Amino acid sequence: MSGDGDNGGGAAGATGAVQVTGVAGVAGVVKAAEVPGGDAAAEAPVGRAAGGDAAAARLQRLFEGRRLTPTQRRIAHCMVRRAADAPFLSSVELAELAGVSQPSVTRFAVALGFDGYPALRRHLRDTAPTGPDAIAAANEYQQAVQAEIDNLRHLAAVLADPEPVVRAGQLFAASRPLPVLGLRAATAQAAGFVYFARKVHPDVRLLDEGGSLLADRIDAAVRAGASALLCFALPRHPREVVEALEYARAVGLTVVTVADSAFAPVAHHTDLLLPAPVGTGLAFDTVCAPMLLGRVLLEAMCDALPDAQARLEEFDAKAAARGLFVE
Repeated sequence: MSGDGDNGGGAAGATGAVQVTGVAGVAGVVKAAEVPGGDAAAEAPVGRAAGGDAAAARLQRLFEGRRLTPTQRRIAHCMVRRAADAPFLSSVELAELAGVSQPSVTRFAVALGFDGYPALRRHLRDTAPTGPDAIAAANEYQQAVQAEIDNLRHLAAVLADPEPVVRAGQLFAASRPLPVLGLRAATAQAAGFVYFARKVHPDVRLLDEGGSLLADRIDAAVRAGASALLCFALPRHPREVVEALEYARAVGLTVVTVADSAFAPVAHHTDLLLPAPVGTGLAFDTVCAPMLLGRVLLEAMCDALPDAQARLEEFDAKAAARGLFVE
């Protein structure tokens, strides 16, 4: 089990000013079996995407012939509509999307023959097609790598709509200074972004320590002219991050957050939420997708900075003159 695993305490779906990128729901037809004590359920059309969808078809086969209650059929319908996302949804997320309780999701997984929802989600990930270049995941290490490949494919699908990333890049370019927040597990992601951002942005400030001074550092950034804040928020989510984002918005900053889920606890304290799934197959979470999304945001910021290329060329020239790197 993962030490920084499935965020069972996630908040409800983001509302208000929060904008969430995501993959459009994929649809199909669920053939629900006879409900105990009732009539046989008819086929329930939920709208099929043009040309059909392999992921929805796999889910249909999993559900067919099962004696599902009306609540369980509702969950099944939701999973088919969100077939592309289904292997990445936590039990809390699926419950929110289907409009049911989290225990109902657990009972649904048991009704399908699994020990619980985590086992169902592992099954969905293990049976997902991975392309002609995929390897047979024979051990837990290969399975973890394959899960990260799937996470990256999911991120690629999300980025089919580049508008949220472009908007974030513009916000970062306009904020002078640009504070970047990342505590505990997210510290490495924030520090990596800051390292590269400083090569093109005139003032980027890393906020990687919690405590009573965190609000002071946010205040200092605002006094210096900051208009936006970037946050990397990964499980397990520190309470200090939620409180810091709430404070940042209260003092006028526009908050952009890279999080593991659209239902993360930071969602209600974020103006622009960019989800990137984490891997939970090892003792500690793997975060290739959030790291890559951070690099994508760097690219978008460079596109919005008119002097970014000149700054990079200046750095390269100075690095060469100093013999900074070994060729």
